[in-house]
Amino acid sequence: MATHPNLLEADNSVLLVVDIQQRLSAAMPATDLQQMLSHGQRLLKAAELLDVSVLVTEQYPQGLGPTQADIGECLPGSARIFSKTGFSCCAADGFKQALADTGRQQVVIIGQEAHVCVLQTALELVSANYQVHVLADAVCSRQVQHKDYALQRMQQQGVTLSCHESVLFEWLRDARHSHFKTISALLR
Repeated sequence: MATHPNLLEADNSVLLVVDIQQRLSAAMPATDLQQMLSHGQRLLKAAELLDVSVLVTEQYPQGLGPTQADIGECLPGSARIFSKTGFSCCAADGFKQALADTGRQQVVIIGQEAHVCVLQTALELVSANYQVHVLADAVCSRQVQHKDYALQRMQQQGVTLSCHESVLFEWLRDARHSHFKTISALLR
């Protein structure tokens, strides 16, 4: 049976973790930050189980530090990390090639800030003909209204807005999947 082309498939997905770094995170609203970190950890654990490619960016790590430890600890061994000074991940040396090398067309984005690096990356990836899914419950900005405006703008430009649980269940597709129990336990 054919499925809708906008449903995510684990073997066609890349999870992109954008700039989840301690010094940047310190400026985020506490509730949004904890939600992003918790949902990010779940997604990373599922990505490793399901062989979803993971790419990570760090904005000016010399000043903002490395990826936050609670996210870094969940990165699969195959995850690739790119440092950048440009706001779009596409500006990081080697990023576009690494993404192309995955052979995957669906990019699931989490991270910060929604109205800067996430937005610019999502729009550039849409322009490059990737199917982009930004997870509204796994991105944040220093000001909540900036996140809201960014989500509206991205959706207007063809980005799919979703949530982390939708992604997990789309990657699984069936309760008979061999990792269903493990991944559903992450949601408790």
